[in-house]
Amino acid sequence: MLARFFLVAALVALIAAPVSAQAPALSPVTDAVLQDPAPGDWLNWRRTLDGWGYSPLDQIDRSNVGEMRMAWSWGLDPGISQTTPLVHDGVMFIANPGNMVQALDARNGDFLWEYRREIEPARRAGTQMRSLAMYQDMIILNTYDAHVVALDARTGELRWETAIMDEPGYGFTSGPIIADGIIVAGLMGCEMYREDTCYIVGIDAATGQEAWRTSTVAKPGERGGDSWGDLPLLFRAGGDAWIPGSYDPGTGLIYYGTSQAKPWTRDARRTDGDALYSNSTLALNPATGEMEWYFQHIPGDSHDMDETFERILVDYDGKQSVFSMGKLAILWELDRATGEFRNAVDLGYQNIVDVDTTTGIVTHRDDMISDVGELLYFCPSTGGFKSLRAMSYHPDTAAMYIPLHLNCETAAFGPVEYRDGGGGTGWVRDRQNHFHPDAPDQLGEF
Repeated sequence: MLARFFLVAALVALIAAPVSAQAPALSPVTDAVLQDPAPGDWLNWRRTLDGWGYSPLDQIDRSNVGEMRMAWSWGLDPGISQTTPLVHDGVMFIANPGNMVQALDARNGDFLWEYRREIEPARRAGTQMRSLAMYQDMIILNTYDAHVVALDARTGELRWETAIMDEPGYGFTSGPIIADGIIVAGLMGCEMYREDTCYIVGIDAATGQEAWRTSTVAKPGERGGDSWGDLPLLFRAGGDAWIPGSYDPGTGLIYYGTSQAKPWTRDARRTDGDALYSNSTLALNPATGEMEWYFQHIPGDSHDMDETFERILVDYDGKQSVFSMGKLAILWELDRATGEFRNAVDLGYQNIVDVDTTTGIVTHRDDMISDVGELLYFCPSTGGFKSLRAMSYHPDTAAMYIPLHLNCETAAFGPVEYRDGGGGTGWVRDRQNHFHPDAPDQLGEF
């Protein structure tokens, strides 16, 4: 068992980096290892490719958790940080603000190495990275400016670097998932109007060469293109895939969620169409990027209700399902092989849509589609009941564990500039945040 430890992510003043220690001995992280990691390893954002967020370690339980004491601490660089460290063979890899990666001895917190990407000092604190990935003997870092970087896991030295997008504004805020030697990553920063769209990309881990890219926005003349009405490509924005997906070696598919169309409201977008493939689950072939199926959870969203979050893969009662939950706190279940709708469980807090639990069809409630500048009270707020705070699955209890933030909002959504380089989410005016009327003691819920 690994020694017990806490990682304390304290924000401290930047000091001179410690001298690099002796490079650790690390076993290769193969596809087989990613599919069945050692109990003490945490090799990607949710530990395993199925997105469970579950650890089989059992040394610490309810009988002794009160005896835990701090063993060591390590200060991260100042700035925004929502990072999930990786652990392999007793070495911890941590993404810091500013696209910096550090390696520590997980037993005692000793510094091993650091990679610090060049970035304008004023931007460093605001450029976070929520996760990393590991493959063979490399640490994979996605960057704020839409590059993918491979580092030697023993030394931190640069192996290769690939630019995904050259145009400013695109980037990553989360790490990739790796499927059969292909690094798969979803872009964000797709809200601006430009003659291009948002993408999920596949990169050959061995060479760093881009293998494919799949648009998360249906283009004119392509499948689903009419779901944006007659809008030209320039005015089709959004569909960011800013949270890592999951991978099922059995179906050979990667499952990614996408976010809302931009700008946030139908009126500002100038279409009441479904706006594919926003707020959808996409099933992609990792070898080719081909979209094998899709399921749109919220057609024509008009309230910034993301569905981009983790996809959890569970087998039960002879079924192979993919589960997800977006900001509305509706738990969706789909068939992993076909995308067929299986179930939707509305936790009952939202007031925006109705869901037919037989067909999965979503309809917006009366008076819940507002015009530009019109005040509207809605639950949840644009922050969501369920957001980037990930849920987990426990195989012994067969239960999902879901953190919720119970909130509502009154606000008016604004227009955008309809020109190349314009667009965006649209402004929010006269915003008021409210506790949900059913929030217990004005707190969140688990």
